[in-house]
Amino acid sequence: MDKRFAISEYPDVTKVTKQLDELIKKPIYSIHPDELKAYEENYFDKQCSKSKEMIQEAQGIIPGGVQHNLAFNHPFPLVFTKAEGAYLYDIDGNKYYDFLQAGGPTVLGSNPIEVREKVIALLNTCGPSTGLFHEYEFKLAKKISENMSTVQMFRMLGSGTEADMAAIRVARLATKKKHIIKMGGAYHGWSDQLAYGIRVPGTKWTQANGVPRSMFKYTHEFFPNDLDSLERKLFYNKFRGGTAAVLIEPVGPESGTRPLDKEFNSGVEKLCRKYGVLLVFDEVVTAFRIGMAGAQGYFGVSPDLTVFGKVVAGGYPSAGGLGGKREYMKYLSAGISGSSKHKKALVGGTMAANPLSCVAGYYTLCEIERTNAAQKAGLFADKLITGLQRLIDKYNLPFVVFNQGSICHLETVGTMHFAINWKKPWQIPAILKETSKRKKEMEHIGAAYMAEGIVTLAGSRLYTSAAYKDDMLEDILARFENVFKKVTEMES
Repeated sequence: MDKRFAISEYPDVTKVTKQLDELIKKPIYSIHPDELKAYEENYFDKQCSKSKEMIQEAQGIIPGGVQHNLAFNHPFPLVFTKAEGAYLYDIDGNKYYDFLQAGGPTVLGSNPIEVREKVIALLNTCGPSTGLFHEYEFKLAKKISENMSTVQMFRMLGSGTEADMAAIRVARLATKKKHIIKMGGAYHGWSDQLAYGIRVPGTKWTQANGVPRSMFKYTHEFFPNDLDSLERKLFYNKFRGGTAAVLIEPVGPESGTRPLDKEFNSGVEKLCRKYGVLLVFDEVVTAFRIGMAGAQGYFGVSPDLTVFGKVVAGGYPSAGGLGGKREYMKYLSAGISGSSKHKKALVGGTMAANPLSCVAGYYTLCEIERTNAAQKAGLFADKLITGLQRLIDKYNLPFVVFNQGSICHLETVGTMHFAINWKKPWQIPAILKETSKRKKEMEHIGAAYMAEGIVTLAGSRLYTSAAYKDDMLEDILARFENVFKKVTEMES
């Protein structure tokens, strides 16, 4: 098992949380409206004209003109045609530093030749899918199992959303209990039952548009970093059928946007054992980005089930899977079979575990391990965060910056640091109004980054990869500085 990790020093969560608490009490600081208008006119309208034209036409046949949740929409989505290493290129020929990294899976950098050549070779011989077993299904599962001791068995699925759905079905079959508890603010895909308490802890069903409230009968949330909050839910559920599983993102909700104390995961594990509940780690982002042993290896925790996504297909489609201990994974046996000693969870996926995804995933993990990519990405992130903090201090901005290895957070308005006190649900409308206002400014500053040649995730999160080199750092920080010096306190 590879014990190298991307996190060289875990953030001081108490300090970061205090800074974020202060940030959301302060006036909003964002790109000056005149500077934003200049970016819109001088960059987006003039230098991104082909993107603008295509998006305008696309809006006639695609809702909103874009189909990816991570696409940046202000003032309009850009059309990207090339990804290579640390860079992206748009249809107008503009070049960008890629800190989106497809939402996290490309630990090696985008479109690495070592993986691409294996994919092309497979397409020349087998094709992308047969609907039958392929050798790389076994090789990928074995590679994951070798690096994560809790993953005694692995089942490939189509996405992280599907894997989370499978996890709660397996947990219910294994425990014969119905209730599910998730961490408030965490994202476990967009299935009906898990679209609860997303983004902002305490919001319950209010952000799950299109989902009937009755779907959340067995879903509950607890407050991040609050073991007492979790135990209250576990204790209460004892008297109404019990809890099947607790789901958490191990670095904190929304990939650590609200970071967790380093010992928190161990505390959650102890409570799960106390109440006979399965612990489910959602490692869609952290698996192989924190290290080959995942966040569970870093924190020294033994989840019963682990949810995978993104990286297990190396950035290629059908990127998801569920792994775990043998006694639980037996409920995921697939294929057309006769009688069984136990019920099988209802899980499908015609394109899951296709040869293309499996060969890409296998060679991606091999390259991450061989090149120590996770740690390299983490070390660059450390330097990036240090540089950003220096700029924040230079311009006396209230921004908060920190990282958990190669997962970097640059919080300018603290949109997702708000929370609803479960004793005061009447706060929900006012807080959602405030977060919407701050989200708008987050988009504006993100657009400024884009115009300076920096692609981020929603203007507040950045993923580094092993493709980033130290000689890029000065240029990257200069681009951020071009934005920071145009930031001003906004009128309330």
